[in-house]
Amino acid sequence: MTVSQHAMQSPRSYEEGYLGMVEVSHALMRGKSAAQQAEAVIQGFPKVPVWFRKLFPYSDWGAELNARITPLFFEWLVGPCKIIEVEIGGKALSSGVQIEKCRYLETSGCTGMCVNLCKRPTQYFFTKELGMPLTMEPNFEDLSCRMIFGQEPPPLEEDEVMQRSCFSSCPSANIAAERCPKLM
Repeated sequence: MTVSQHAMQSPRSYEEGYLGMVEVSHALMRGKSAAQQAEAVIQGFPKVPVWFRKLFPYSDWGAELNARITPLFFEWLVGPCKIIEVEIGGKALSSGVQIEKCRYLETSGCTGMCVNLCKRPTQYFFTKELGMPLTMEPNFEDLSCRMIFGQEPPPLEEDEVMQRSCFSSCPSANIAAERCPKLM
């Protein structure tokens, strides 16, 4: 290996790097409201030019394409996932992605991190920036999650995940609270 090849490699292993990202996520939450946490992640997403949405308006084909691409780019973050058929507006589409057991949710052990640093910003980016409606449905019991491309997400105040309690393993859990304080 040459010096230039070695200089471009991280000294951390893949797993250490992932755990470091989760640690940074925990730090990002400290002292910030749920909206501030989500906004901090959204600021890191690329800005989508207006012409892109005009050139690639929403289509069922586009929703299915996004589902096909998702496992290729997101398995490193969320773990194994597969394309599933979902019903949107009375039509069956292959625009769903089933995350078997979300690695990010399992590693973080935090309801607030799942919702504020993943679900909210990802739904916002796809729905508002790309013009591709996306609903994410985390299952806090089995740690799975469904991503449904082509389905508008519910308004935040009506989304049932906003009423979830803390995970018992969360480092900042408030088990006595009916609702995770990080969602406020």
